[in-house]
This record gives sequence, structure tokens and C-alpha cells, in this order.
Amino acid sequence: MAKHTHTLPVNFTGGIISPGYLLELLETAAAAQATHVRFGLRQQLLVDIPDKNLAAFKKNCADKQLPIAEQPNIMSSYPAAGIFIHDSWLSEGIYKDVFNGFDYTPTLKINICDSQQTFVPLFTGHINWISSSSLHYWYLYIRMPGSQQLYAWPELIYTNNIAAMSKQLEQSINEGDTPEEVYQQVKQVASYIGRAKEKEPDLPAFHLPYYEGFNKHDNSYWLGIYRRDEDFPIAFLKEVCTICLETRIGQLYATPWKSLIIKNIEPAHRKLWDYVLGKYGINVRHAANELNWQVEDNCEDGLVLKRHIIRYFDTADVRTYGLCFSVRINRPASLFGTVVIRKQENKHGSKLKYMQRYDILYTAGYNANSAQLLLYREGVSKEHLGPYIVALCRTFYERESEADVLQHYVTEQQSLAPVAAVERTVHQCQVCLTVYDDAAGDPEQQVPAGTLFSDLPDDYCCSVCSSPLDEFKVINEATLSIHTV
Repeated sequence: MAKHTHTLPVNFTGGIISPGYLLELLETAAAAQATHVRFGLRQQLLVDIPDKNLAAFKKNCADKQLPIAEQPNIMSSYPAAGIFIHDSWLSEGIYKDVFNGFDYTPTLKINICDSQQTFVPLFTGHINWISSSSLHYWYLYIRMPGSQQLYAWPELIYTNNIAAMSKQLEQSINEGDTPEEVYQQVKQVASYIGRAKEKEPDLPAFHLPYYEGFNKHDNSYWLGIYRRDEDFPIAFLKEVCTICLETRIGQLYATPWKSLIIKNIEPAHRKLWDYVLGKYGINVRHAANELNWQVEDNCEDGLVLKRHIIRYFDTADVRTYGLCFSVRINRPASLFGTVVIRKQENKHGSKLKYMQRYDILYTAGYNANSAQLLLYREGVSKEHLGPYIVALCRTFYERESEADVLQHYVTEQQSLAPVAAVERTVHQCQVCLTVYDDAAGDPEQQVPAGTLFSDLPDDYCCSVCSSPLDEFKVINEATLSIHTV
């Protein structure tokens, strides 16, 4: 059946959404008979407008200064700040300073991310900025359009130069140069503050934080909302915006997992959110193995395949922590995922669904940020995808278990434990309680230090009361508080 709607993207720089702006956009979309909207992989909003109302919707958006995007969105880890990222110099204010520095509309994909988080993909842009451990300095990685290969810029670059450098990089990249040629060209024409790069970033091992439902943070809550079919009812989101405006929540956040995050919900206001979630029947407690998926935008076939595999995951009761999955129906170059399900090209021209085959791949070392894909199984039918992917998940955990982490921890703790004090014994006269210490000897009787009690002559006697050797008894030094020789 032919689709009678047209999908229009609306960019929210860095994933930051103003509730008032969103409300006006939703009302305009509703007036054009749209009923649902979706969020995209690059933290933008996707609006499906009926074809018959498309021209009027575009005109209304132009009149209200609600720009329809023609270029990719700037993606950032801003939504993770404060809830998944802690103790970082990259504050929300610095993100905004960087965004405000862009005086042009980027034509290439730009990622601006904190290096200490694993919530937002780092390298899915063409120009990828990643914070370093040095205050206000950034790593830069270039990925040429259509390529998966990353080029690491040889220097760290200062925060204030990100926007201007991105503009210059776009110009050079769009001319079709190699990354090395881009570097040489930009070095000749761009003026920026840089510093020597001692090493590449020490990135944390990937794990996807659970980003759904109500979660306590400090003295407030944050709420993550995910939709299994990716559709958010416009009526529901309009009430979300109203609650934000009434309770002075100034920002919403779109995530690269096609979900929505609301921060700084006061405990007294939680009842409002419970009310609107209940009113629209919005479930906020999906299983974790359903949340760690990347499916192309506007791809119903990809969603169908995802649901099919997740059903098998539920049946097999499989663990997927530390992994994420991507479905590539149209073979995009930059979709994020540790395990990749890629549709094979139809070489026989058959339109029969049961004839379709898929390749299963995984990233080198199961590193989610790696661009190198390794083939696990080739030409797999839809019905067999579940068992093979579960087997691949188990291979991942077997690999992770090769190093005995528990034994390593026990050994490490033992090495850190304080060494127990060795008990020292001395000999004490039972008549006058005078002590003979091997280490000290008995200088008054010409017995040198270091002379063992067993080496004393038979005629040795107590230097105080003249008691013979057999009056001395072995005793723990720690219990003594009296005379020593």
C-alpha cells in the first residue's frame, strides 16, 4: 500500500528541545492532520505530514519561523550530562557555548561528545569532537562521507575553535580530498589553538545505561520515554510540553536511541507525569535488551526485524548487557552497533520475503566504537537470525570470562591488605621479671647484641637477681610493660 505521508525532519542542536518551541511545532503539525511524531538517530524530530497538507504545513512553519531541516543535525552527549556523566569538565554551559559558536548550517554530520560516556555514539559523524582530559581541549576524528575509516587529527584543539574548524573542515572534506590532504589544507588556512596530543583517548568499555522510566538524581527525578514502534502521539507530547512550561522545566532532550529524556522533575510534580503517562498508556519499563538497538530512520522493515529478534531474546532469556545491535536494511555507513544485522542485496530479483537473507557481523574485539566489522554468519534466513545472534552473544561473554576477574580481584585485595605484624618473643625472668632480648643482648655481662638466648653460656644468670637460665620463660613481647635488660 502506497504511503501518503511525507517525512520532514526538524533539527534540535545537540538534542536540546525547548518545550515552548516544540509545543508550537506540534500544534502546527496537528493542524496539518499529523497524529504522531518520531525521534531520529541524530536527535532530531521526524514529522509525518499527509501529502495533501504538505505545502500548507511548510508555509505555516516558515511563517512561524519553525525551520524544516535540510541538513543533518549536530549530535551531542548533552542529554547524558548530569545523569550518566559525572566529574567532567564538559558542563552544560560549555556545550551551549560550542553550539552558539556555529554561525553556519553544517552540511556534514558533526558529533560533539564527552569521552567518559557511552550513551551517545562517538564516531558516527563525519567530524567527531571528543573531549580530552585536558580542560577545554578536544580530540578530532574525521570520517570521509561513505567511509568507515577514521582519521585522527594529530593535535588537540581548543574549545573556542570547534565551530570555525568544523566550517573549514567541511569545505575541505566536500572538495573530496583524502583525510591527510584535509589536514594539510586546513593547517595552511585555519588559525586555531592546539596542543600536542600525548596519546589517544582512553575510552570506557561500552555499556548502555538504562535510559527509561523514572530515575532518582540528587533531589529530583529524570524520566526517559521510549516507544517500541517509535511513534510518540502528538497529543501526549503537547501535554508533556504543558507540564514542562507549568513546572519551569526549560529543556527536553532527544537521544540517539530515538527516545526522550526529561530532567529536573521535582518530587512534588511527579504526580503530573504519572497522570499523563497513565492517560496515554505510555509504558516506561521495557526490557534492557529492547533498548540497545539502532534502526535506520523511516525503516519499517528494520523495526519488524528488530521485534522478531527481541521475541527470540525473550524466549531464550538471553543477556545482552555490554552489547548493542544495529539493523542495516539500506546499508548506511555510520550506524552504531556491536552486532550488525545487514540485509543482503537481492541478487535474484525475488520479492518473496522468505527468500531474503541477512549477514551477521560484529565489531573487532566487540568494541562498539570500532569501524572494523567481522563476518560471523552469512546468508541467514530471518527464522534463524535469533539462534545465531544468541550464540554470538554467548561468545562475547565467554570472551569476557577468559580473564578470571574474580580471582584477579581476590589477588589484588590480598596484595593491598596490610601485612600482619610478626609476633616477637623474648625471655623473661620469673623471679624479678627482667627481660632478655636477643636483639639487644646484655652489654653489662659482655653479651653482644644479636646473641640468641639458646647461645648464652650455661652459667649465665639474670643481671638483676642472678637467677639461673632455667628461671627464664618465653613470652610474647606485646604483653610486656616492665623491665628489660
